[in-house]
Amino acid sequence: MLTIELDYDLPPERIAQQPVAPRDASRLLVLDRAAGTTEHAVFRDVGRWLRAGDLLVLNDTRVVPARFFAQRDSGGRVEGLYLHGAPQEGAGHWCALLKPAARLREGESLKLDAAADVRLVAVRRLERGTWLVRTEPPTDVLPLLARIGSVPLPPYIRRGATQPDAVANAQAGGAEDSDRERYQTVYAERAGAVAAPTAGLHFTPELLSSIRAAGVALCTVTLHVGVGTFAPIVVDDLREHPMHAEWFEACSETIAALRRTRAAGGRVIAVGTTSARVLETLAQRIESAELADAGPPAPVTGWTDIFLYPPLRLIATDALITNFHLPRSTLLAMVMALAGVETIRRAYAEAIREQYRFYSYGDAMLIL
Repeated sequence: MLTIELDYDLPPERIAQQPVAPRDASRLLVLDRAAGTTEHAVFRDVGRWLRAGDLLVLNDTRVVPARFFAQRDSGGRVEGLYLHGAPQEGAGHWCALLKPAARLREGESLKLDAAADVRLVAVRRLERGTWLVRTEPPTDVLPLLARIGSVPLPPYIRRGATQPDAVANAQAGGAEDSDRERYQTVYAERAGAVAAPTAGLHFTPELLSSIRAAGVALCTVTLHVGVGTFAPIVVDDLREHPMHAEWFEACSETIAALRRTRAAGGRVIAVGTTSARVLETLAQRIESAELADAGPPAPVTGWTDIFLYPPLRLIATDALITNFHLPRSTLLAMVMALAGVETIRRAYAEAIREQYRFYSYGDAMLIL
């Protein structure tokens, strides 16, 4: 597939800058692949298209307040984004994206904003602006970020970012106090993501309870969404794209639930491309005989760099709840692998005509 096939024109005003309230008041475009039809609804009515025996797979990752700022002794400002821990390097070590990276020196010590008692050492330059860093004194990174960090909203959310200076824009970044709660699913538990699994943002506890009461089973996987999810595809041929890796885990209870659903003929419905990414990784890593085995399943964990795009097909995901994705993104490629290139193009064109809201804080699509 050529990258140009992932292009489409989106009016800027269709990019959602604020979430709707309540969460389940978002709009829902229902796409039936078999019938070739679409319907328009409100997300709180998503249960109309679910049935007893289905399994809803949720990603329980929790977004870390990963954006932070530091200062060089020379007075220059540094913008940072936590990526993931690096405990194998020793206490207090982790990986971060630092800007401007070109001016930093290995071994340089930075003063962290709002943390006078901790400094950040740029230990080793990695690649594409990424650094191995450590705190002095050694400090647990997640409690530190909870104290000094802010929500790393996607770059296309620009609320309040009116200053011409790039660092000032990044500081404004659009983030508000309410984003700490709203840019998080109601079932988020395991901290580690730098971006939200946004399809799950539409669910409320009440909606999940009503879905469960209707006989739909729920299970969770974990995939810590990385900054690579925002990386555009810059090669002409998708086969040449270096896919980013993300850490995932599927517990034994989830694998058992997948077994039961398959055995009973139910549908596996992924909430978000992140959940689908785990499901498709499991399908590749676990032999079908093992999924059918009656013995107690073992959890599966590790890093996945799976990349699905047409003409490849999703084999473990029967239906998908997802938001509307950026042009030239790996997420749009995955959705097209599930539903077909032309089918998704027509659905996106219809969503634009009907003035749906796009991207992270936007509306949702249910692909049956």
